Amino acid sequence: MGRIRRSGYVVEWFIGDHDPRHIYVYDSKGRFLGRLDLEALVGLEDWSPSDKLVLLIKDLKAEGKL
Repeated sequence: MGRIRRSGYVVEWFIGDHDPRHIYVYDSKGRFLGRLDLEALVGLEDWSPSDKLVLLIKDLKAEGKL
């Protein structure tokens, strides 16, 4: 399992988790917000991530953290 805390979000992922490759997103108080598909950068299960979160995930991918 991996975890990153940044910009008011906590992002978690599980090594060897099922496809599509995704992350679990929580707010700074630990409340679950939703799952995000890392390839398409869209929310799963009818969840719509904020633009701020999508930019954060793009930055984390560019840094090689995801």
